[in-house]
Amino acid sequence: MRELSLHILDVVQNSLGAKASVIEINIEENIKKDLLIIEIKDNGSGMDEKMTKKVMDPFFTTRTTRKVGLGIPLFVHAAKSCGGDFKIQSEKGKGTAIEASFVLSHIDRAPIGSMADTMVSLVAMRPDVDFVYRHCVGDQVFILDTQEIKKTLQEVPLNNPMVLDWIKRFIEDNLKEINGGA
Repeated sequence: MRELSLHILDVVQNSLGAKASVIEINIEENIKKDLLIIEIKDNGSGMDEKMTKKVMDPFFTTRTTRKVGLGIPLFVHAAKSCGGDFKIQSEKGKGTAIEASFVLSHIDRAPIGSMADTMVSLVAMRPDVDFVYRHCVGDQVFILDTQEIKKTLQEVPLNNPMVLDWIKRFIEDNLKEINGGA
C-alpha cells in the first residue's frame, strides 16, 4: 500500500468485522528517537493464540470471498522493511491490539497519507462506533474522540455530510498545527 493510512483503514475494518464498539488509533512521530509508532486497539471479539498467529500468514483469511488475507502481512512487511517491528496481542472476548513501528527517516517508509480521509471514511461507514484518534508529533498532541462529538451534536448523526466535512477540516487543521503549521 502506498500510504500507511490505508494499512490503518484495513486493520480497523478487521476491528469492525470483530464487532468492536470502541477503536483507538494512536500515531506517534518521535523525531528525537527517529521512530514512528502506529497502534490500533479495539474491544472486539478478539482471537485466541492460534488465530493470532494465523493472521500473520498471507495465505490465511476468515473471508469466504477469497483465499488470501494480505492486510496484516503487508503491514508487517511495511514495518520490518523500514527498520521497524510489528506486534499483535489479542484475547478472545476482550479485543485486539496491534503496534507497527518504523524508522521515521527510513527512505523506504511510506508516507502516513491522509488520516483525515481515513477517519472520515470510517465515521461515515460506522457512525455507531466510538473512534478515538490520537496523533502526537514530538510534544504536540491532537485527539479526535467521536464520543465527545456525539455528546455535543446530540441528535445529529455523525455521518451527516456537514458533520463529516467538519471532521475532515478539524483533523486537517489540527494535523497542520501539530506539524508546525507546515
